[in-house]
This record gives sequence, structure tokens and C-alpha cells, in this order.
Amino acid sequence: MASAGQTADPSLAPRTARPAWRNWAEVLRTQNLGSQYEMDAVSRWLLIVRASVFPMTLTSGVLGGLLAVAGPERADANWGLFALALLGILVAHAANNMINDWFDLSGGVDSTSYVRGQYAPHPILNGLVSKRGLVAAIAAANAIDLAILVYLGAERGPLVYAFALAGLFISVFYVAPPLKLKHRGFGEPGVAIVWGPLMIGGTYFVTTGSAPGWVFAASLPYALLVTVVLFGKHIDKLEADAAKGIRTLPVLLGDAQARFAAQALILSFFAVMVLLVLTGTLGVWTLATLAALPRAWGVMRVFRTPKPDAPPPGYPLWPLWYVAWAFLLTRLAGVLFAAGLVATALWPVFL
Repeated sequence: MASAGQTADPSLAPRTARPAWRNWAEVLRTQNLGSQYEMDAVSRWLLIVRASVFPMTLTSGVLGGLLAVAGPERADANWGLFALALLGILVAHAANNMINDWFDLSGGVDSTSYVRGQYAPHPILNGLVSKRGLVAAIAAANAIDLAILVYLGAERGPLVYAFALAGLFISVFYVAPPLKLKHRGFGEPGVAIVWGPLMIGGTYFVTTGSAPGWVFAASLPYALLVTVVLFGKHIDKLEADAAKGIRTLPVLLGDAQARFAAQALILSFFAVMVLLVLTGTLGVWTLATLAALPRAWGVMRVFRTPKPDAPPPGYPLWPLWYVAWAFLLTRLAGVLFAAGLVATALWPVFL
């Protein structure tokens, strides 16, 4: 029996009302909403589409647009088309997250005991949306993207379709049969291709109407950092994935080697940035990314040590661990990269 002042069933406890924007901020920061707060419609959909990871897609798109005015070959930029491309990749990311949740649930991977159902609410398992509602949301997102694609294709030509269809292919078959790229160790390379050459290169093409080779080279550093984030997540899920026969790269490499590989990818980001500046592909102001080195060393220290047995007080994403640190580095380095491109656009200095 519950004592005085307590509620026997926590789900029946009174909810605390607060401004909706504070809910949204919490969801975007932690991919969770405290059970003591009332769930509003916007927060519900931010959780369903996993909007907390959208900053990586936003950064890729912004980098693609900025390269149009901050590269060694300054191009005429159509900012209206850029905005549409940016919207398109954000909607595509939302669709991708929902598709992954759908196929992982229907394929028997996701459950309340699997990592996906522990670190954050699952759209269906936690009752945020019905199965039919999730399918309808996926269809709506893809319909929006199709409309954007048709318009951009008419404006820029068939290469737009190549970028979009390549991204869609990797997105769908990341978890969908028969390929299941994630299950065969191809998920990490696929993510690098999508968040680098396809998103950055594709946004640049839509913005300018051209696709020079140097843009794809310039997309590689950020692609490496996004891959670190996925490496971190798959290291966090290594034992659970191995038990289900999901052979991600960390499963194939093993815990220690996967953590070493993640550190190598972090160092590669800085090495490639310096190389691109030395070869005149990027302006010298993009060396602002070197200011992220102190955080990078801290994140690498985290990767050098095994995952703790329990989370620190107040930590929101447990049992995920490495992915949170990788995300913090990626966010900082991405902002510095973008700031360096802005400075280059205003005052171009190339070696």
C-alpha cells in the first residue's frame, strides 16, 4: 500500500504544466521528456521523428550552401533553392528515423528490453503513435520530399534525382530487407556517404547548379565526424546487437578495436581539414575547427576507457554512452566549420 502523499501507480501521478517551449528544448537536448511533464503534440512528434539528431543534417546542408560562397571557386547561389534543399534533407531524415523504427520493430529487433526502447521513447512501443499512424507519417514525409524533389529536378536537372535516390536507397535499405546494410557492416560507410557527399554535395549542387570535385572532397571531414557518432552508438549497442545477429562494424571489430577506430576517425577529421586548407580546397579560416581539439582529446579519453557500469547522476540517454560524447564533438566542430566558411566568404584567404 502506498504511504500518505504517494501515488501507487506512477503513471497516475499528477503532471506538471510548463511552457511548451521548455518541453521542446528538453526533447531536442535529451530525446526524452520527463514523466512529470504534460506531453504536448509538438513534443510528441519531436520524439517520434528523433529530432534531437537533426543538427547533424542541418549542419551538412548549411555547409553545402556556404561552400557555394566560400570555396576556391565562388559560385552564384540561389538561396531559395538552397532553403528547399535544406527542408528536403531534414524531412528525409525524419522519414529515415521513422522507417528505421518501423522495420526494426516489425523485424523483431526493437523491444522494451532492447537498447532502442531503453534510452528514449519508441514511437510505437511507448504509445506515441499507432502503427497505422507511423506508416501515415512516413508516407506524408515522403510525399513532401517527392514534391520538393520534382520542383528541384525541374529547376536543376536530373542530377538532383541521382542525389535524392542514392540517399533514399541507403536510408531505406539501412535496415530494410533484403540488404539490411546495418546488419552487414555497411551501415557506417553508408552514413558517411549520405551525410557527406550526398547531403553536402547535393545541397551545393541545388544551390549553384554545379558539382565540382573539390566540393565532394570538402564534404569528407564532416562525414567522418558523423560516422564517429554512429560508431559510438553501435559500440554502446555492441552486446545487444551481437546477440541479435546484427553485425555492425563495432560488432565485427570488437569493443576495443571499435573504440580505437572511433578515435582514429576523430583524428582523421582534423588531419583532412588541414590537408584541404594546405591544398587550397578550403580557406584558412576553416582552421577554426582546430579549436575543437581540446574537446576532441576529452572525447578520445572517453573512448579509450570501457563504458561505466552505471550512468552519472542525471544522465538522460543511458544505456547509450559513447554516442553522446561523439555528438557533442560533432556539434562543436560543425559550428566551427560553418563559422570558418562564413569568415572565408567575407574575407577569402586561400593558400
